[in-house]
Amino acid sequence: MSEPLYLRLRKRLSVKPGAVISLGDICQLYWDGEKEKGIAKLHVYQVKPEDGDLIIIDIMQVIGKLRQMLPEVPLEVQGAPQIIVEVARPHRNPNLLLVGFVWVVLFIGSGLAIMNFHTDVSMLQVHQRLYYLITGEHNQQPLLLQIPYSLGIGLGMVLFFNHLFRKRINEEPSPLEVELFLYQQNVDQYYLQYENKENEKTKP
Repeated sequence: MSEPLYLRLRKRLSVKPGAVISLGDICQLYWDGEKEKGIAKLHVYQVKPEDGDLIIIDIMQVIGKLRQMLPEVPLEVQGAPQIIVEVARPHRNPNLLLVGFVWVVLFIGSGLAIMNFHTDVSMLQVHQRLYYLITGEHNQQPLLLQIPYSLGIGLGMVLFFNHLFRKRINEEPSPLEVELFLYQQNVDQYYLQYENKENEKTKP
């Protein structure tokens, strides 16, 4: 009996419009350590203009292609049954005016949110009370507490999001990156469930 061909679909792939997707692009292959190199270039799918931005390739399509080429070889399939192929469109330069407008809106909105929160919890009165407890003096504007506190908010946000501009502080993902990862997983699951044409078939 011949050595089985082991294959595992990758979860996601990004290609250019009109690209030819090969077996090695969408699958991890193992077949006796050497023979998989010969079938890695097997064409599985040709990206067409009507495909849109996302394509779903099912493992059954891959098996069909392999059976045409290797009808007698046993197959061992591992992992997910589908892969999402994203068609990457040409990158467009951002509109600096729009980016600036969004930045200003977000800056003002976040500033108002922080100020409203501090008003709700009476932060000024808390600082005044702390200043009195530490120094024994009443001060309507305890800047010795307010300035370090304000700087601490900025430093805390940098540590929380684990980024200083484009530089990552450590290898641990930030909460925002985790949320984006979970969101992407949910979007991928939606496409796999509702965009797969095989799932849309019903019995007559």
